[in-house]
Amino acid sequence: MQSEMASSKNFGVRERESIGIIKSMVEEACPQQVSCADIIILAAREAIVISGGPLVIVPLGRRDSISPPSYKLADAMLPPGNIGVDGMLQVFAKHGMTILESVAILGSHTLGISHCESILSRLQSPETGKPKSAAESGLDLIIRSGCPLGSLTPNTSFVFNDPTTLIFDNQYYDNAMRGRGVLRVDAEMPLDPRTAPFVQRFASDRDGFFRAFSSAFVKLSSSGVLTGNQGVIREVCNEIS
Repeated sequence: MQSEMASSKNFGVRERESIGIIKSMVEEACPQQVSCADIIILAAREAIVISGGPLVIVPLGRRDSISPPSYKLADAMLPPGNIGVDGMLQVFAKHGMTILESVAILGSHTLGISHCESILSRLQSPETGKPKSAAESGLDLIIRSGCPLGSLTPNTSFVFNDPTTLIFDNQYYDNAMRGRGVLRVDAEMPLDPRTAPFVQRFASDRDGFFRAFSSAFVKLSSSGVLTGNQGVIREVCNEIS
């Protein structure tokens, strides 16, 4: 069976080898004590800190699955790149997250890139008949330049999510409010009455965004995990002994 990495939704995952290197070092120091699941969460937490974001205090003690990873499970559980506000709120509500926390966790889009595969549908949408703002027209130009229609490489071509793509800050929300949200959900959040107040709040309050993001990160990273006597602690992260 193909692993979860065969899912198209995991296409952008990088540096998986680094997790294996960290795991081997941890195993040498304290064998069978720290799970791959905890290492992945801690790596994500440290990436946020290094990029200028908050230090999230995450609970540990996760265990690893004994079931072979499945690309079908990843396809079923991970949201599509063209998800809108309705779908996004439904996904995060299943993890016990509030609307505020759902908007906050989307702030992670402040880092990195969006692959053209996830945003081409925005260029192919029918016209509404309403004139586009200068910001929207500018965004269209950026997307069309980076993601030409008919591209043979929509999974390797990309555009940056916001102007500070290597820094974890609240620029994502300011960008979205200016009509320059790259993904569909980024564009919809400032316009939806359920999410717009939080987009506006986070755009002007970095510390408030950091606090809400930290709460959301803990909830999402603790949802559905194996603990106690469940699962195992793997010796190698990409293998099941």
